[in-house]
Amino acid sequence: MDIRITPTPLCGGIEGIASKSFAHRALICACLSKGKSKIRINTTSDDISATVSCLENLGAVIEKDGAVWSVTPIEEPPAFACIDCRESGSTIRFLLPVVCALGVKTEINGSGRLPERPLSPLKEELIRMGASISDSFPLKVSGKIGAGEYTLRGDVSSQFVTGLLMALSYLGGGKIKLLPPVESRPYIDMTVQVLRRFGADIKEENNTFYIDSHGLKGCDFTVEADWSNAAFWLCSGCAVSGLNADSTQGDKAIISVLERMGAKTARNGSEFRADVSALHGAKIDASQIPDAVPVIAAVAATAEGETVIYNAARLRLKESDRIQTTASMLRSLGADVAETDDGLIIKGKPTLSGGKTDSFNDHRIAMAAAVAACKCTGDVIIGNAQAVNKSYPEFFNDYNKLGGKADVL
Repeated sequence: MDIRITPTPLCGGIEGIASKSFAHRALICACLSKGKSKIRINTTSDDISATVSCLENLGAVIEKDGAVWSVTPIEEPPAFACIDCRESGSTIRFLLPVVCALGVKTEINGSGRLPERPLSPLKEELIRMGASISDSFPLKVSGKIGAGEYTLRGDVSSQFVTGLLMALSYLGGGKIKLLPPVESRPYIDMTVQVLRRFGADIKEENNTFYIDSHGLKGCDFTVEADWSNAAFWLCSGCAVSGLNADSTQGDKAIISVLERMGAKTARNGSEFRADVSALHGAKIDASQIPDAVPVIAAVAATAEGETVIYNAARLRLKESDRIQTTASMLRSLGADVAETDDGLIIKGKPTLSGGKTDSFNDHRIAMAAAVAACKCTGDVIIGNAQAVNKSYPEFFNDYNKLGGKADVL
């Protein structure tokens, strides 16, 4: 699907969609619990569908009725399972330790760039603790890990930590030591929050997590609105409602980032808005908010002065090399962007020219391009814009509801 955007400012407000980060965690915890759960998720996506399909193949029963997902947990794991994580990095990194904890002989498939995305050092740690994992896709997994002491680097992927925290909570306990520096820490906090809601006892001291579970317990859980996707609308000057100001989601920092760039922000209860009409450059440490980098770069492209985004090296290992693809997308639209090893240097212009770009099969690149299009003088064509289905299938419909002009070619 290619999209043509006729540049026009966005305005108005919209309700935030469900956080897929919370949804992944809640669904997996529900499937590892004793007793049934009801998970309320107001929207879904390809990544959530991938996790649900995998959990069903591992023995859970998940039924959807409107926004309510009724979960009957895994009671008797199958002797063998074949699961397809599609293109979801969260799904494979969360479920690999879970599969090893269940002791299910499993074949794990993936598509797109997923087979290229790193699983080390998580994979080696699981092997050390009793699992057998093949070196190439489809992954062949067998053996069973137990409660024990695990050590991981804290600067590779918070998703590794999340998967282990859920697996050890299911197993009844354990210890995870993180070697500093610890990046994307808000995502780990989110995992701990969800696990505690399902009954896990988790304590932390000096980057070491102590898990004492006694088994997770089913519960009712409502997935809160997603700050990561709200960032695209906030950076467009629109209001987003339903957001939790006290959320553990790291991307709520988009408000403070925009304020540092000169935006005037306002809050009315759970509704947030930013006036982005007169932004200026800033230095942005992206170590805790990597997912927000493409849209920050998009607004920086038309901000006054220079913006430097750093500590974002992990973006090279996402659905695309997001440092390279963000730079390429913005340059295609007329922006002045240079790559560094761990980020971007953007020299703002009053407007961009527009032109043709691509999503690079990356949902956040497609959505960032749509935000950048608002400040272009000519039409913008986004190739392979269906990439938004990964996290936000209704993105372009909502874009048009906010006054945008996005048409399928």
